[in-house]
Amino acid sequence: MKLAAFQYQAKCYVGVVSSDLQSITPYQLSDEQAALGALPIVEMMAKGEALPAQGAPIAMKDVCLLAPIPKPRRNIFCVGKNYLDHIQEIKDSKLGEAQGSMANLPKHPVVFSKVPEAVIAPGVGIDSHAHATQELDYEAELAVVIGTQGKGIKKADALKHIWGYTIINDVSARDVQAKHVQFHIGKSFDTFCPMGPWLVSADELDSSKAAIKCWVNDELRQNATTELLIFDIPTIIENLSAGITLYPGDVIATGTPSGVGMGFKPPKFLKKGDKVKIEIAGIGTLENPVI
Repeated sequence: MKLAAFQYQAKCYVGVVSSDLQSITPYQLSDEQAALGALPIVEMMAKGEALPAQGAPIAMKDVCLLAPIPKPRRNIFCVGKNYLDHIQEIKDSKLGEAQGSMANLPKHPVVFSKVPEAVIAPGVGIDSHAHATQELDYEAELAVVIGTQGKGIKKADALKHIWGYTIINDVSARDVQAKHVQFHIGKSFDTFCPMGPWLVSADELDSSKAAIKCWVNDELRQNATTELLIFDIPTIIENLSAGITLYPGDVIATGTPSGVGMGFKPPKFLKKGDKVKIEIAGIGTLENPVI
């Protein structure tokens, strides 16, 4: 199942994407529910409730996709330093110098968060925030969406708590990161969390072998697979849930592979007019311009 949030004739909807990706069949939800994207459907499924009736299919070409969860109920959990090559490229950068020993290979998952208000839809512009940063960067990431509430979840049971997956661009202001020697502020600017194009249910994706690619304009910058994760998804969920209850609709970004702008010598930071395209096999493509 692929769940998409979208706008059609000035109204918001949530529906199931067809297998050929050519149409979306909307659920009959209230305007208030539809404004939350796929979140109400995920929550209904978690409670075992019957899903709403569906209307007639709408052609994909006639809709404007929104972020699948445009208004997460709380901050997005993010894992940093989760690919070995990415750790090395950052360690050798100015940001690595600012972080000192924090830039080393972690023994446990490094977790921070992005505010919900940073979320934007596919195609929406990433604000360059030229007044606040000169080092705008991209990070292609597989994101997990929780489907079943849990606390103290063990690795062996972690996959049972996942509804599905989506793509996130963990946009970052590297100079702000270096200034504050932590991640939250430099990764939570408005528009710094493109998400989409939709949610893909867990039964449709092998998250342990998902291929991740990222292009800036026409240049392939990131090309890896989740097989290279230092801390796999069950480990991340076990660590997060040890003292924090995870709820249906919670989003967890699992980290980015090497190839970010800061990793190049000299760095290749984003600038106005650039286009960032992220592709994860089994999910789709998320593309946003820099404005």
